[in-house]
Order: sequence, then C-alpha cells, then structure tokens
Amino acid sequence: MAPIRILIVDDQRLMREGLRTLLELENDLEVVAEAEDGQAALEQYEALRPDVVLMDIRMPRLDGVEATRRLRGRWPQARVIILTTFDDDAYVFDGLRAGALGYLLKDVSGRELADAIRKVAAGGALIEPSVARKVLAEFARLAEPARPAAEQLPEPLSEREVEILRLLASGASNRQIASQLFLAEGTVKNYISAILDKLGVQDRTQAALRARELGLLASD
Repeated sequence: MAPIRILIVDDQRLMREGLRTLLELENDLEVVAEAEDGQAALEQYEALRPDVVLMDIRMPRLDGVEATRRLRGRWPQARVIILTTFDDDAYVFDGLRAGALGYLLKDVSGRELADAIRKVAAGGALIEPSVARKVLAEFARLAEPARPAAEQLPEPLSEREVEILRLLASGASNRQIASQLFLAEGTVKNYISAILDKLGVQDRTQAALRARELGLLASD
C-alpha cells in the first residue's frame, strides 16, 4: 500500500523539521514537501497533490485560514488539518469554516499526530472525543448568537437527525452512534448524509460547527 503523502506548512523551520522527524518514524507516512507560508503551500499542493496538509495558522504572506479557503475552493478534495495553540481558537474556528477537516494542538504526541493524519486521509474528520466538548464550547462563545434553526434551514432536521447530530458533534463514530441508538450502522450513515445535505456542509466537522451556530447543540 502506498504511503500517505503529507505537506507540512509552517513558518518556523524548526517546527517543520520536528514534524518531519516525527512523521518519518511511521512506515505508512511520507512527507513530500514543506512550505513556509500559505502561498507556498498552494504552489506545493498544485505541483504534488499530497493526501494531507498540516497547516499552521499565523504565517507571513498568506495565513493558514486563507490558504485553507483557497485550497478547498480550488481543490475540494484537499484534506487540511489545522495545527495551532489553544490561544488561537478564533483562528481555528475560521479555519474549520474555511474547510479544514480538523485541528491539532502543537503539543500533540507523535502517535496522536500520525493517527490523526491516517484518520483524515481515510476520509474522516478530526473531532476527537477527548477535545470535542472543550473546543465546541469555546466555539459557542466565539460564535454570533444563533437564531432558531427553523429560521435558517430550508428543510428542518427531524428529532432523530438532531439526536444523531449531537452525538456526531461529541466525536462519536458511526458505530458508536449505531450502538447507542440501537440502529444499523448503514442506517446511521444514511442519516448523516441527509444531515450534511440539510445543513449545506461537506463533512462532519463543518456539520458540528454549523449545528453549534444554529443552536442545535444547546442542550449539551
């Protein structure tokens, strides 16, 4: 099986080298390029089309939020993980809204980093149970006050869909949702597809953020 190809984007050379060293310890991961800012990241992505982009936020020329927005706008298949410190929450919120599939704190362990890359490369979104509640709570503080969901959705979510969405936002997998609600895993997958369509989003991370904006997670 071909290794997962990774582009590291960070304005600090030491950080880039450290990430490369950690990732090269994994047989199934390959760092194919590094970029010192968002503009260089766009150029490297166009040339190499890596499987996953590890994106810093605060960088010269073009920051990580705008670089993510442009990447996802031009290449919707681009899979971006934001790398940040917890003090950057407002930027992370914007990054996820721009299309990033998740985020990691910069003090993450090598094993957690590798596992996160594998998860996103496989099509998942990075809302891990260990951090989901804390991060989503902070997003709620930063977000504008929500209007009732019925005022913003062309087609409202059913009670079951809201129930599944809340579990999804907490970081639960399809299998865990199915087990908790006594549903078939395939049924959960169909529900999630319908939820994404009604919310007008492309992935689980954006669904959780959109649900928070709409006030659908207020009972958490």
